[in-house]
Amino acid sequence: MGHGDGRGRTVSAAGADDTGTRILHVDMDAFYAAVAVLDDPTLRGLPLIIGAPDGRSVVSSASYEARRYGVRAAMPVSQAMRLCPTARIVMPRFDRYQDVSRQVMAIFESFTPLVEPLSVDEAFLDVQGVRRLWGSPARIAQLVRERVESEVGITCSVGVAATKHVAKMASTAAKPNGMLVVPAAQTLRFLAPRSVRAMWGVGPKAAEALEARGIRTIGDIHEAPRSVLDRAVGSALSARLTQLALGEDPRAVETERVEKSIGHEETFDHDILDRPFLRAELLRLADRVAARLRRAHWETSTVAIKVRFDDFRTLSRSQTLAEPTAVGQRIGEAAQAMFEQIERRDPIRLLGVRAEKLQPEGGAALGLWDDDADWRRVEGAVDDAVARFGSATITRARHIGRGDGRGAAQHPKAHGVE
Repeated sequence: MGHGDGRGRTVSAAGADDTGTRILHVDMDAFYAAVAVLDDPTLRGLPLIIGAPDGRSVVSSASYEARRYGVRAAMPVSQAMRLCPTARIVMPRFDRYQDVSRQVMAIFESFTPLVEPLSVDEAFLDVQGVRRLWGSPARIAQLVRERVESEVGITCSVGVAATKHVAKMASTAAKPNGMLVVPAAQTLRFLAPRSVRAMWGVGPKAAEALEARGIRTIGDIHEAPRSVLDRAVGSALSARLTQLALGEDPRAVETERVEKSIGHEETFDHDILDRPFLRAELLRLADRVAARLRRAHWETSTVAIKVRFDDFRTLSRSQTLAEPTAVGQRIGEAAQAMFEQIERRDPIRLLGVRAEKLQPEGGAALGLWDDDADWRRVEGAVDDAVARFGSATITRARHIGRGDGRGAAQHPKAHGVE
């Protein structure tokens, strides 16, 4: 199993058996760092940290050279520099990542129309229907790797398997710049020795709960009594893990993905204690989230906030709304209410607001009256003004002159870090 820095890399030999496979998971290698090297070849081979140079931001990504020092995404840049003092810090360029991503996705779509992007730098491909045109799944995977490197100038790793879950695990094990093929008949052998932490969808808390009961590998899940799994992670996740441990994953490649969440975060130039300022900042972030919801014709039924204190401890809270909405005022009020329920009053370095459990706008049943009608008209007028004159021309009055302490550090990938 790979370690995120290339150690433990496992790849298949040429001509590997791909019987029973149909799914490719293609993942760019250290994508943000790779794009930096693409644009500035003098950076090749150097330990790179993608993030703001002020030390108060978090690491968006790192080259494999930096990862070998222990540098990881979401780590404070200051900590990353202590681990790897020789690293070069490179500012993220999100527009550039999107441009390169479009080139990569176009290559995928030239092989098969069944492409499911997961983020700017990874996607699933179902190649079952194009075998006569391009060859076996393993052959297609090799062609994809060759074309990405020759036409875009960066490398990728590919997992080839019978299911999405196993393909994703295989691509991780093959990193960087490798390909791992898991024929259907070898699925259980591939899965059994791997850590439960390698499973797609198992977070740190679930992994700790499983490990506390001696369930450390996927094979252990396969052998564990269902009652033990239920107590560890709950019946719903237990059922899903049992299925995945058996190599069963009925999920198909979805060519039209529904965005699962929309969020914005702000990292401040200095730690903030001013509660009115922080409440206003939550409303400002909520307005940005709501504007994106309206542009995409979505509504949210759950609002979440993230609060990071000066000691880097991070708290998250979420609240289900009475009715779905794309109104910034309503999202902001929910965010402020959750914020006030946090008892800790230490200085804050980051705030975030996220809309979750999205659904198409207008999907909820109409009530007898619309409590948000006035706000909806106001925010609709703001949308019109922004469309005509740009986003910098209009804001809430309470936000004017409140820029002190604000140092934008919106996370890449829109929903996380690489």
